[in-house]
Amino acid sequence: MTRDLTVSEETVRTACGEVTFPRMGIVEQVWDPDPIPTEEIEDRAATAVGDLDFDGVPEGGEVAIGAGSRGIDNLAAIVGGTVRGVRELGYEPFVFPAMGSHGGATAEGQREKLATLGVTEESIGCEIRATMDVVEVGRTPERDVPVYADAHAVEADAIVPVNRIKPHTDFSGDVESGLSKMLVIGMGKQRGAKMAHDWAVDWSLRNMLPEITERLLETLPVAGGVAVVEDQHDDTDLIEGIPPSGFLKREAELLETAWERMPKLPFDELDVLVVDRIGKDVSGQGMDTNVTGRRHFTIAEPEPESPDVKRIYVRGFTEKTKGNAMGMGAADFVHRDLLAELDSSKSLINAITASTVRGVRLPPIVETDRAGLIAALGTIGPVAGDEARVLRVTDTMRLGRCYASEALIEAAHDRDDLRVVDDPTPVEFDEEGGLVAPSPD
Repeated sequence: MTRDLTVSEETVRTACGEVTFPRMGIVEQVWDPDPIPTEEIEDRAATAVGDLDFDGVPEGGEVAIGAGSRGIDNLAAIVGGTVRGVRELGYEPFVFPAMGSHGGATAEGQREKLATLGVTEESIGCEIRATMDVVEVGRTPERDVPVYADAHAVEADAIVPVNRIKPHTDFSGDVESGLSKMLVIGMGKQRGAKMAHDWAVDWSLRNMLPEITERLLETLPVAGGVAVVEDQHDDTDLIEGIPPSGFLKREAELLETAWERMPKLPFDELDVLVVDRIGKDVSGQGMDTNVTGRRHFTIAEPEPESPDVKRIYVRGFTEKTKGNAMGMGAADFVHRDLLAELDSSKSLINAITASTVRGVRLPPIVETDRAGLIAALGTIGPVAGDEARVLRVTDTMRLGRCYASEALIEAAHDRDDLRVVDDPTPVEFDEEGGLVAPSPD
């Protein structure tokens, strides 16, 4: 018999006493992006291939192109352009899934995962070779950790990973999410991914990735990689070919660019952050830890210095996450809809694989949005509810427009990087205690 873990609004009201709600308006972040036009994406990727190093690759030699990270805008066009660029240089390309254990850790599952990302043999114009077989290609010098690589990639005359560079949600380092991570974890398939996450507990990914990447560059014919950086709206902002020489240095520089261009909360200090939805399609950790400032999932990794958020209330899941609740452990309160839609097995398997089991801890579950706000506002210390710094966002990817409390609206009037769209009005709830206003962005 399953117990209902939901705490009623009446119980929350009794515990918190009288709580006033702040008036809420809408602020818009003033960004000035300059994305690559969609019709130019494939050509840019093909051109980027020309900056790679194919010395030693025989005419007509096979080039293995790694792809597979989710959430990349224009991925099929970028991979297709890379395929075309390789072919124009006189080589024979094929694509292999470089996604660790994703896709159920099966070859067919990974092929299907690529298809959901728009990457099919028809869309990119070349063969896709999927396998979970790996080859041990070396060991790290000090710790003697095995280094694995996709069996098809190892047999090729050259290897070219294609990936977006961005800050990682679990750690901070010179390189984070990007080409190096795809080589080490993505190309390592399930064995490589498990090895990396196991060793990350005390070695740390920030130290591991550069060391194993250097080993792979020395051992395998990596011609370089095609790097992608996106802007605040997740549109393609940059496509660049990075050769093996200076590989880690250039990736580190592009990580700084990606950090500058990623969307962030418009305020560094908040009493309450309301997040309408979390999900794996938003972030690997459900909510981007670089946005929320909460990274207590991974052992031996420090917290971000900012922002400072006292309380986080999460209202629901994205549809695409299919009940995977990774990241809900960062919330202080969650709506009962999360409990109703939770796939606990999927969530725990994800957490175990990534060694981030704290990320799926179940926070207190409240009956209504009104109860969630009362609980959050009632636990922020000696701050009156109507004076609290409260921000409501759609999710941690979509931060262009946010609902902001009166205190934040006043601060926004004095900032050039923010525009006040709607002045504050009272918060409204429906008969069931749900927020009436739609998602802000």
